[in-house]
Amino acid sequence: MAFDFKKEYKEFYLPKRTPELVSVPPMTFVAVRGEGDPNVEDGAYKEAVGVLYAIAYTIKMSKMGDHRIDGYYDFVVPPLEGFWWQPGVEGVDFAHKATFHWIAAIRLPDFVTPEEFSWAKEEAARKKGLDTTAAELLTIEEGLCAQIMHLGPYDDEPATVALLDAFIAEQGLENDMSDTEAGRHHHEIYLSDPRRTAPKKLKTVLRHPVRPRG
Repeated sequence: MAFDFKKEYKEFYLPKRTPELVSVPPMTFVAVRGEGDPNVEDGAYKEAVGVLYAIAYTIKMSKMGDHRIDGYYDFVVPPLEGFWWQPGVEGVDFAHKATFHWIAAIRLPDFVTPEEFSWAKEEAARKKGLDTTAAELLTIEEGLCAQIMHLGPYDDEPATVALLDAFIAEQGLENDMSDTEAGRHHHEIYLSDPRRTAPKKLKTVLRHPVRPRG
């Protein structure tokens, strides 16, 4: 049976609809950096997402070809994730998506070395006709965070973020998010496919890095 990160690590992918604290260890991703409104048709974000899935599935399906990856095990491709920030903005301003800077990412198994990642980039580019040069192998250690499950349209996230922020304050903590590429960011994990799921049923993990207040 294919290894499923969502089922094996429920504490990171299936939080409750009430806020909670979680300590997130280092995780390795295939990632693409960019900026701009993610909803723009044929825009940079959607192009990046296509590259991420092409590389992730190239690694997953390597078992069907001649290339053998040391330590390989079959896995369910994890959900798409996004790290978001805006220069000069504290937190996230959902009303001005054009100013977003982002890192779009999909988690990869630990057996993916830099050498195997380079192979997967080249193979995905060759088979899919994609420009994969922007993709990188990125390890992120989020550490202490507060998270919550958001149910419903993406545009309704501010209300859920308000619940999360209130919980953070109650715990004697504060958000530790940067408005630059360096640092920690607002994090979303997309558990639902918006092409196949009604907006009111979309499930999205919202996660904020936190630190002691003051």
